[in-house]
Amino acid sequence: MNKNFKWLFLVSLTFAACSSDDDVTVEEPVVIVSGEADFSKYIALGNSLTAGYGDNALYKRGQENSWPKLLSDQFALAGGGEFKIPYMNDNIGGFLFGGVANPSFGPRLFFNGSGPATLPGTPTTEATTVLAGPFNNMGVPGAKIFHLITPNYGSAAGLSTGTANPYFVRFASSPSTTVIADAEAQNATFFTLWIGNNDVLSYATSGGAGVNRTGNQNPATYGTNDITDPTLFAGVYAQLLTKLTANGAKGAVSNIPDVTTVPYFTTVPYNPVPLDATTSTQLNAGYAAYNGGLQVALNAGAITADEAARRKITFQAGNNAVVMVDEYLTNLSGLGLPSYRHATAQDYLVLTSRNFIGTTVGGNPQAINGVSVPLADQWVLSKNEAAEIETASTQYNATIQALATQHNLAFVDARAILTRLKVSGIPYENYILKSDFVFGGAFSLDGVHPTGRGYALIANEFAKAINAKYGSNLPGVKISDYDIMRSAQLP
Repeated sequence: MNKNFKWLFLVSLTFAACSSDDDVTVEEPVVIVSGEADFSKYIALGNSLTAGYGDNALYKRGQENSWPKLLSDQFALAGGGEFKIPYMNDNIGGFLFGGVANPSFGPRLFFNGSGPATLPGTPTTEATTVLAGPFNNMGVPGAKIFHLITPNYGSAAGLSTGTANPYFVRFASSPSTTVIADAEAQNATFFTLWIGNNDVLSYATSGGAGVNRTGNQNPATYGTNDITDPTLFAGVYAQLLTKLTANGAKGAVSNIPDVTTVPYFTTVPYNPVPLDATTSTQLNAGYAAYNGGLQVALNAGAITADEAARRKITFQAGNNAVVMVDEYLTNLSGLGLPSYRHATAQDYLVLTSRNFIGTTVGGNPQAINGVSVPLADQWVLSKNEAAEIETASTQYNATIQALATQHNLAFVDARAILTRLKVSGIPYENYILKSDFVFGGAFSLDGVHPTGRGYALIANEFAKAINAKYGSNLPGVKISDYDIMRSAQLP
């Protein structure tokens, strides 16, 4: 449907300096049009990135600055209607479950002047209090793709067993409904869909502690941190787009970023252990038996020379790589040898490890985590685990792009955008957004979700893709109008 809603985006009168009072230059107002799209009823589906999650929580200010909300403001210039959001009660974040604060959904982080800190305060949002909908922003933090078609995902009764999601419980039309069913019921004219990040992200942030479920298309058997099977992903994604476009609605979709481009995986270096010569010599003596055992394994043909070299633990004066457990190494338990090696630049230490490396076990000064005590799986995303994520993400993204083409939808390359943030930064106005932790401007204090400015960038990228696909001329938002870091006190 082609609509020309004559909303005035820019009205500027320029009076030329000249000798005649009649010599006036008038700049014509820009008419914002929707082109082939119809923005009168817009819904957004996705996960935490759609909801406006940031600083390790969902809270009102973040929801107000979510990219779908910013995009809906631009849609309003071209006939867009009301955009309702299932707001949290406060700017604290977190939930009450039956009046009791739930530690799994704690308060947001804030910048205390030197680094991230947890906001003091008690949440006031009760998870079991259902809001009157329907709502246009249907982003559900924590949702994987198959959760959007899962019945009872919004049932309060499932909160105690972990089968329901408290964010969806608050705005589901009924306990037994599905996210996609509630979306269909709204009969939207335009939609956005950005889903699939959590299908690999939870595996990544757990340091690969989950299971790669490729080949298993039964999500009922999945754990929280597992990688979703790409074939299951493709089937569900096809279902979602078929339902969302059934009434002729147009829309925009986005692919899955490379999770290793976000500060959660790029902030802590693989070699953060400074040692003097004396300490490094002592540590080498402590690992002498392990290194000797590797030579025995090599002589017995149990491992190759290359693996023996990779597994050898050697320290020196200066900065040293942490020692980690790597389950992908050859199992030498029969020889009494654990699977240890130094981390390399191809491994990713998770953000939370920055407060763990160098601590002692039980107060023993000889038992230092990451040095004399190797880091467990949860602290490091190994290169093999990262490769599994990359393989799955590549298949997810091929599905998304192919189905976007099939359904004639606008397409946003979020993978390319986040890669640019990491590699070179993205200029805007008089600044540059980067992915550096805390001070890069693009990512919030949890190291995964965007800041207000990061979400403004995403909103503008969606607007660009929509304009290119449907012939609209939506303006972008001014990125510098949105915040980078949020204080403890928010209005």
